Formats: sequence, C-alpha cells, structure tokens
Amino acid sequence: MPNHHRRAAASIAAPAGMRLRRAALVCLSALALAGCAQPWQQYQPGADVSTVIARLGPPRETYDLPDGGKRLMWPTQPMGETTTAADIDAAGKIVNMRQVLQPNEFYRAEIGKWTRSDVLVNFGRPVETAYFPLMKREVWTYRYLEDNVWYMLYSFYFDDQGILRLTQKTPDPLHDPDRRSLF
Repeated sequence: MPNHHRRAAASIAAPAGMRLRRAALVCLSALALAGCAQPWQQYQPGADVSTVIARLGPPRETYDLPDGGKRLMWPTQPMGETTTAADIDAAGKIVNMRQVLQPNEFYRAEIGKWTRSDVLVNFGRPVETAYFPLMKREVWTYRYLEDNVWYMLYSFYFDDQGILRLTQKTPDPLHDPDRRSLF
C-alpha cells in the first residue's frame, strides 16, 4: 500500500483520544485567533471616545463630519495596509469603527461627485500623490490588502477642479517577488 494511503487509513482509524486532542487543539486555535481581534472590532457604538484613545493612542488624523461629529484615524501607511477610523458624535460617543482601506469602502466613492476633501475625510492622507500633466489629473494612492491576501494600491484621479474622475486598483509593486532583487 502506498504511503499516502497508509496515512489516510491511519488518520481514519485514529483512537478517540487522539481525535479529541485534535479537536481541542482546533478549538484553542480558534479562541486564540478570536483574541486577536482587530482594533476596529473591539469597540461598541455608544462607548466613550476616551476608551479608544486610551488603547490606540491619540489619532494621527482628525476630520470634521457634517453632523458635528469627528472622524478619528489611525493609519498604518506608508508601509501598512490599514487605517482604523472611528466616527465620534458631538457628545464624544462612538458611532462606528471600521477599517477604511478596503474595497467595499473604496467603491462608495462617487465619480463626478466626490472631491479631494471627500476622499481625505473617508480614507485619510494618501501614501503617495502624483500629477500627470498629459491627463491633467492629480492622483492619490492608498496601499491596502484585498481579501486579506492581495497587496494592492487603490488610486483616485482628480481633475484640476478637485473632482474625482477615475479610480483604479493595481498590484502593489512593493510586494512583487519579481521586483524584490532590483534594489
């Protein structure tokens, strides 16, 4: 009998104690991962803003929201792929917290309607800016992780009046294995 068949047969015939230990190990692993909740998953709406600041430190960016509240941001840019954002109401209570550098957040941007200010308030300062004179477009780029697997860049293209005209996502060359030995 080939080796791979023997191993499969042995795992099927494993004693009940061994199966129980494996199940316990799987459960412990799941509990350990649950303890690794991301910052934006650790706070409930209605909690005081001081609980967030005590844990994450002072925000690196703060923006006014139209309803009189504030958006506090803790970016990991330029090398990281996350920005934790906390929306705080006028009374200093958490309205919501989330990771904003992700596709479902980027896709909310409205071409022809959003401005540089909208992008700034929603995603924070970009990791990189550039101007393409032939296109007459300023580009703001953010590093992010898509599906927790793919290192990507998301870019917003603005016309000379600051109106969003185009978005684009591309692979992040920083994590391209073919380009690592170039420098």
